[in-house]
Amino acid sequence: MTRVTVVGAGFVGMTCAQRLAEQEIAEEIVLIDVLEGRPQGLALDINQAAAIEGYQARVIGTNDPKDTYGSELFIMTAGMPRKPGMDRSDLVEVNGKIVNSVAHYIKEGSPDAKVIVVSNPLDTMVYLMAERLGFPKNRVVGMAGVLDSARMAYFISEARGGGVADARCMVLGGHGDSMVPMPQFSTQNGVSVTALLSEEDVAGINHRTQHGGAEIVNLLKTGSAFYAPSASAVAMAKAILRNEYRLMPAAAYLDGHYGLSGLYMGVPVVLGSQGVERIVELEIDETGAAKLQASAEAIHADILTLKEKGLL
Repeated sequence: MTRVTVVGAGFVGMTCAQRLAEQEIAEEIVLIDVLEGRPQGLALDINQAAAIEGYQARVIGTNDPKDTYGSELFIMTAGMPRKPGMDRSDLVEVNGKIVNSVAHYIKEGSPDAKVIVVSNPLDTMVYLMAERLGFPKNRVVGMAGVLDSARMAYFISEARGGGVADARCMVLGGHGDSMVPMPQFSTQNGVSVTALLSEEDVAGINHRTQHGGAEIVNLLKTGSAFYAPSASAVAMAKAILRNEYRLMPAAAYLDGHYGLSGLYMGVPVVLGSQGVERIVELEIDETGAAKLQASAEAIHADILTLKEKGLL
């Protein structure tokens, strides 16, 4: 029996559990949260919808880490979300403590699991999770580029007036304002975006992509995005559990790739049963390389904060 655990029953977590069940990606989905009653109530609600939607997957809501033992994959969504005016880096200390506590029971009860980290600041939290777990680095990956690329794809389709399903995009770097959209590796139905849109339009799309999460936070006033983040995490989970060997941008551990080492950052990866099967290195120009370096420096600064706070 395939078991997947979603950590955190907030909006992202509960929507991940719903998508996993509806798509029958796992036979059993465990939804765990520290708040008593919430994961149990959400699980009951999703299970009752099965009679209407016709899926056979079962969701278990729990507050007990032992119910997660034996999971093949974890989706880590727990943590405080951003509020208007906050940067993802503002969440380092509070969410770092949560990651440390979750890593403890993953390591204890599911030593062979793969882990997808969604909690912010993403690149820093996936680094912390990997360090605390001590698993092979390919089995721990961060959900960032899939979401950022989906946002870019929507903005391109909006500008072009074409179908969003025809757009395929690539966004590298950290999951924050320092992310690096790659329009030269982004297409609409196979045609490069740079050939379809003016430089001004491309620049505007790049900027909006970099601030896509903040745009939603500012509109909502309370809370942050969850539909697209959950869809992104579940797409990654499916690629791993079904050994799809899909090429996706994700936060992977870099060991000399793109001239960078000792951190997790968004790059194109192939996802399969082992997690990150391989990292794909694109030929990027000096400007792109400089932007990736700047993004890496921002991530290193957050890692330093972790060390200063005694979390690493």
